[in-house]
Amino acid sequence: MKHFELTKDMTNIRGQFYPTGHILLMLPDAGAAEAAGRALVDAGLADADIQLITPEVMLGQVVRTIGDSGATLPSPGTEADTVRRFAQYASQGHHALLVRAPDSDDSERVMHALRGHPVAHAQKYRMLVIEDLA
Repeated sequence: MKHFELTKDMTNIRGQFYPTGHILLMLPDAGAAEAAGRALVDAGLADADIQLITPEVMLGQVVRTIGDSGATLPSPGTEADTVRRFAQYASQGHHALLVRAPDSDDSERVMHALRGHPVAHAQKYRMLVIEDLA
């Protein structure tokens, strides 16, 4: 598992966080995130396809991508609301995993591997759709 690095391909054309082909999982603390990461590797996912996002990084890098967008006006999509939800979790100490899962089989494998883990929230970013998984 590597530490998260925000790249341009993880944002939409408005510059908001939107990592197409990935699942973002929120877990209650660092230990839970590490255990979930190990479970994913044990299930056959590549270590390089799993990124750890600390609460500080979530609040400092990911949340920053929404800027003031949608603060007073509705957003044309749900990206800003989704990132605000991640900010709430991060402010409570939750850690996140960003997992590469380009197709539905990958998504199923990820969620199956994490049964029994305390996933507080999970969303899959697909082309033009953010899908709630947990």
